[in-house]
Amino acid sequence: MVTKLEDLKLNKLISEEELQTRIKELGCEIDKYYNGEEVTVICVLKGSVMFMVDLVKNFTMPMKMEFIRLSSYGSNMTSSGKVNAVDISLPDLNDKNVLIIEDIVDTGLTAKFLLDFIALNFRTKSTKFCSLLDKKCKRQVDVKPDYYGFDVDDVFLVGYGLDFDGYCRNIPYIGNAV
Repeated sequence: MVTKLEDLKLNKLISEEELQTRIKELGCEIDKYYNGEEVTVICVLKGSVMFMVDLVKNFTMPMKMEFIRLSSYGSNMTSSGKVNAVDISLPDLNDKNVLIIEDIVDTGLTAKFLLDFIALNFRTKSTKFCSLLDKKCKRQVDVKPDYYGFDVDDVFLVGYGLDFDGYCRNIPYIGNAV
């Protein structure tokens, strides 16, 4: 168990400044795409909340926020390969622009699960997927985010919402344990 963040030895991979610069770029790109149309943003808790909050600060279009909880890691450092829908309650998304916000896409199983769930249950006007991190080297299913911040290698990442067993989400940068 991590008792003190200062005892954790991390290799900083993406600085706070790099994160904020790229998130602003993404936000402006997404804002331009929607061109003033309303969007419903779906944040996948808990890892994506910091990214989502900073991202939507760059939106000028009308928007609503929804939050769901999916899990595929549990207390492990790798995906279990099984998606657990902890809370996937959503309002009526028919004829709505939907933007899913995720912290990381690695195996793609969680992203595919959520995209399939929305496609099976709603007839959205549009559905786009935005991930802060894209770990293409771990992909098991053919899923590609419409928008993403950074390509990352096959290392376990923490910080800026990403956690290890619930800890380290408050680190303002993204790093990996050394």
